[in-house]
Amino acid sequence: MHPDALMRAAGYAPFRDPKTGDHSYVRRMTSEFYPRFHCYVEDKPEMVRFSLHLDQKKPSYRGTAAHGGEYDGPTVEREMERMKQAFRTAR
Repeated sequence: MHPDALMRAAGYAPFRDPKTGDHSYVRRMTSEFYPRFHCYVEDKPEMVRFSLHLDQKKPSYRGTAAHGGEYDGPTVEREMERMKQAFRTAR
């Protein structure tokens, strides 16, 4: 299954950063824009790599990409497991 279809099956929406043009996927935790899960997908012929983190808030300082991101911990680990289950079900 194509990575885009897997991400949609896991509840993620495509996101293109208006500043950089980078393509990724997001899943909001509430009706607000933050906090949200944010995932980059690297699709190569030999493998697909998912890079997941939790954006707690928007960037704090103008001109920087710094945000309250969490790259590990129980919340991110639970989301990774939820995504894996959604991927298995989607096949």
